[in-house]
Amino acid sequence: MKYSQTHKSKQIFWLLIKLTIVFICAYFIWQKLYYNKLLSLDDFKSVLIKSELFTFKNCSFLLILTFINWLLEILKWKTLVKELKNINLITAAKQSLASLTASLITPNRIGEYGAKALYFTKNKRIKILHLNLIGNLHQLIATVFFGVLGFVYFYKNHPININLSNFYSVFILICTSSILILVLWKLVISKLNFFKDRIVKIKLKTHLNVALYSFLRYLVFSHQFYFLLILLKTNISYIGAISGISTMYLISSFIPMLSIFDAVLKGSIALLIFEILGVNSIIILSITTLMWVLNFVLPSIIGSYFVITFNPKKLA
Repeated sequence: MKYSQTHKSKQIFWLLIKLTIVFICAYFIWQKLYYNKLLSLDDFKSVLIKSELFTFKNCSFLLILTFINWLLEILKWKTLVKELKNINLITAAKQSLASLTASLITPNRIGEYGAKALYFTKNKRIKILHLNLIGNLHQLIATVFFGVLGFVYFYKNHPININLSNFYSVFILICTSSILILVLWKLVISKLNFFKDRIVKIKLKTHLNVALYSFLRYLVFSHQFYFLLILLKTNISYIGAISGISTMYLISSFIPMLSIFDAVLKGSIALLIFEILGVNSIIILSITTLMWVLNFVLPSIIGSYFVITFNPKKLA
C-alpha cells in the first residue's frame, strides 16, 4: 500500500511538472504574439494580407523548409547519440522537440540540456550533456563561419561605423581563446578520471556528419528568411539579403536571451541591419515573427505532446 501511494505521488509530481512546462510555454507564446512591443498585431495582419504569403504553394514551401530544418536537427542528434546508444529517428524526434519546448523559457535554450538528459539513465546523463554541447558548438561554428563572411561583405558595401581592423582583432582573439580553451579542456579531462569516464569519445566521422547537418541546417533557415523577403516584396539583391541575414544571426547568437524572446532579439538586430539595406521596418519585424512561429512555435506545439507523454520509467 505504501509503495502504491509513493508511486502515485511520483506520477502526480511528474504530471504537474510536465503540465507546468507546457502551460508556461503556451502563456509566453501567447504573450509574445499578442503583446509584441515592436510589432502590433494590426501591422502584422496588414503585411500578411497585402503579401501573397497565404497561397497553398507558398505555405507548403515554408512548412517544408521548417520540416527540413528540424529533420536535420533530429538527424544531428541521432548521429551524436549513436556514439553512446542507438536510437531510432522517432525517438530522436521526441527528444529534440520535447527539449525545444522545455528550453523556450530558459536563457540561450539551456533547458534543452536538462530535458534531453532526462530521457536517459543517470549514468548516461553527463555524457548526454556533453553530446548536446558538441551539437550546439557545431551549429555555432556554422553561424560564425557564414556570419563572418556575411559581415565582411556587408561592411565593405554599406556605410556602418565599425573599425574592421578592430573586428578582425576581436575575431582572431575569440578564435585563439577558443582553441586554447579546447586544448586545456582536453588536457584536464585526460588527467581527471571523473571526466574521463563521463565524456564521450566522438569519432571523426561523427564530427564531420554533425558539421554537415549543422551547415545544411543553417542554409535552410537562412534561405527561409530570404524566401519571406521575396514574398513580402522587398527590393533587395540575393547577396545583400544573405549578408544581412548572416550578420543578424551572428550578432544574435552571442547575446544571452530567453528563447521565447528570440523574435524580439532578432527583430531588434534585423531592424538595424535591414534599415541600412532600405527594407521597411514593419516587413522585417513581420518576417522575424514568422520565422519564430515557423521554427519555434510550431515545433514546440508538437514537442508539448512529447513533454506530456514523457514517461520517466522508459529511459534509454
